Amino acid sequence: MIGMAREQRLAEIFVELADSLIDDFDVIDLLQRLSARCVELLDVQAAGIMLSDGRGELQVVAASDERTHLLELFALQHRQGPCVECFRTREPKTNIDLTDAAATAGWPGFAARAQETGYVVTHALPLRLRQRIVGALNLFQSRPGTLAVADITLGQALADVATVAMFQQRTLEQAHVENSQLQSVLTSRILIEQVKGVLAERWGTTVDQAFTAFRAYAREHRLGLAELAQEIVDGRRHSAAIPPPETSIQDMGPSR
Repeated sequence: MIGMAREQRLAEIFVELADSLIDDFDVIDLLQRLSARCVELLDVQAAGIMLSDGRGELQVVAASDERTHLLELFALQHRQGPCVECFRTREPKTNIDLTDAAATAGWPGFAARAQETGYVVTHALPLRLRQRIVGALNLFQSRPGTLAVADITLGQALADVATVAMFQQRTLEQAHVENSQLQSVLTSRILIEQVKGVLAERWGTTVDQAFTAFRAYAREHRLGLAELAQEIVDGRRHSAAIPPPETSIQDMGPSR
């Protein structure tokens, strides 16, 4: 995306994020859109977002695709990776060559798994609210090379706007309320993960396809993602009410 088309799309996306500062919004959906927008606007192929829980531990809340989500979970399991380091040091970690043993000496397991997943360069940018760091944005490249300073600056701006949107109410400046809000987001994500896994298994689709259908149904019925997931888990709404995606794994035929 280059030239005026990129500038126009960038303006549209910031308006989209700014809308969250005015009206009620779904935090999970906001972060999911942020992941997708990073891939759309920046020279990266995947993105993942982590938020800190009440104990100060990072938890995955959004990813541009399921492959990235699984990689982020691996980073958490081993307490290693650029997002974890970014959160602990409060500083961005950019243009990390995952094939360079010296650059990844602190987390060789993560680097090896990332390469297996198809990524060779990674970046981590803090999600910050004034002096407080509440999480991190992880960006992945499948092609070698450094990310331009303009892209890194834009990535940080997107992360900052999303963080402000999460805490747009003045009362959220209080630390205990912030923690409660973050914990609510993380709990909601667990419910959504459960439901999209059930849907993927039922339909014989990928988890990404199941999540896309789940989000489409929620938007059509003006429901938050967590609200819809809770209704399904509680039995107040049957998951069969959600139309399956048009293409399932069985329909895809043999891989090429």
